Amino acid sequence: MTGPTERLRELSQRHALPDAALAQLSALIELVAEDDTAPTTIRDPAEAVDRHLADSLVALELAQVRSAARVADVGSGVGFPGLALAAALPASAVVLVEGAARNCRFLDRAVTAMGLENVRVVHARAEEWSDGTAANDLVTARALAALPVVLEYAAPLLAPGGALVAWKGRRDPAEETDAEAAARQLGLELVAVSAVKPFAAARHRHLYVYEKVAAMPDRFPRRAGIARKRPLSAGSGKIG
Repeated sequence: MTGPTERLRELSQRHALPDAALAQLSALIELVAEDDTAPTTIRDPAEAVDRHLADSLVALELAQVRSAARVADVGSGVGFPGLALAAALPASAVVLVEGAARNCRFLDRAVTAMGLENVRVVHARAEEWSDGTAANDLVTARALAALPVVLEYAAPLLAPGGALVAWKGRRDPAEETDAEAAARQLGLELVAVSAVKPFAAARHRHLYVYEKVAAMPDRFPRRAGIARKRPLSAGSGKIG
């Protein structure tokens, strides 16, 4: 069985990571295992290196991720994919947007433990983070919410031509139909649904890629919490 250190080396080679990334990602996995406040149930290093790190780094297969200079990771939680991508892309400026203060404290500790200089932790809900409006080449969201909700969180944060990458599991036709309707209202367009295999045991992993193709209507963003309470859908009429 491959241990976590060897697995990290495999991931480093697979994704052509910079030299410093191996030690940085190892420090992150160690912190997740040892810090009781880490907001995850996946703490064993051998499991975390696949289910957290490999699952995050697989997005490097997308050109939109590799080329992004400004990245916002919304609902960062324990820091995946944001921290992993920050280590992989040291020239990119990465903001971790997280609404829970407790999680932000963990993220600050992780940034310090990893020695990252290209990361900023922001304690805010995605809908209320004003200084990130329309400034990012890339927004990432992993296991955050249904696609229409994620789209509504991401659209105000993207520069024209910027991309959202959303991590999802098994494809859901009803969710995709609602997301298509939401995207039309938000100035977004689906450009790819990529089936990915981040690790051997992974099943039904998909990356949804949306591009910002038009200006977002003035009625967005809606008030904090409304995107989840009244998500955009194929049956949406006038919204508030």
